[in-house]
Amino acid sequence: MASASEKKEDVKSKLRELRKDLRVIHTRVTEETVMPEPEEVRAAMTQLEALLAVIEPKSAKKSKSKASTS
Repeated sequence: MASASEKKEDVKSKLRELRKDLRVIHTRVTEETVMPEPEEVRAAMTQLEALLAVIEPKSAKKSKSKASTS
């Protein structure tokens, strides 16, 4: 099991990557008036789910199983 400091670093890393990706999407939408590709949105959602799994591991498992049954 990861220590608290390892989890914190993992969360920071995932947040930095997500923030970078969302900034790129935002820039294209606002400056180029181009909507993001569905794959980009899915990738951002996957990153958010991975972050949630680190922050709240039990809740993430429940939400994944709930989503797969819907």
